[in-house]
Amino acid sequence: MQKIRIISVGGTIDKIYFDAKSTYEVGPPNIAEILDGLHLNPEFAVTSLMQKDSLDMTAPDRALILKQVLATHEERIIITHGTDTMVETAKTLSQVRGKTIVLTGALTPALFKNSDAMFNIGCAVTAVQIMKYGVYITMNGQLFEQGKVKKDVVQNRFVAL
Repeated sequence: MQKIRIISVGGTIDKIYFDAKSTYEVGPPNIAEILDGLHLNPEFAVTSLMQKDSLDMTAPDRALILKQVLATHEERIIITHGTDTMVETAKTLSQVRGKTIVLTGALTPALFKNSDAMFNIGCAVTAVQIMKYGVYITMNGQLFEQGKVKKDVVQNRFVAL
């Protein structure tokens, strides 16, 4: 079985809350801790590339993500990313050939009891193993091809175009 590379770039999935008077901040990746507790069969390697809220993500940040993906030896890659600009990063990665890339994130921090993070990560782990080469987004229990999805901010969910 081929190793799956996970690249963490931040977003709500990795947000932490310090106390009742502070705001959320993007912390270190939570995905390694989540996966360790699940006893899954696939082998994973985690790279923490950056810790950014996706609203702060820039074109140079997307170029760095692209560079990291191109340099990664694994053909199966999951990227944990903030939801607000995930679609733009997926578009940047659409030029990659010979790899299956699945972006996912969370609408609520992974450390929260009712977070969608674990479910979305599970969907990403399955999708990255079964989908053909290409770029995909998995959120809200659905898998979308890059270029055929948008975030509906009013409904706070991803929808097909």
